[in-house]
Amino acid sequence: MIGSLGWQELLIILVILALLFGAGRVSSLGGALGKGIREFRKESTAKDDVVNADNEADEEKENS
Repeated sequence: MIGSLGWQELLIILVILALLFGAGRVSSLGGALGKGIREFRKESTAKDDVVNADNEADEEKENS
């Protein structure tokens, strides 16, 4: 859904948000969103590492 929005639509949405909440509040919301995305990616990568380690351990058990 977001992929179908052009830059003009996104600009209009940002202007409306700035008018409603103020520029300072919008920037703090953006920072919080960025922090949340970074945390999600970090945890997702950590989970993938654990799954890969478990798969390698299972393969070693099967081969021995």
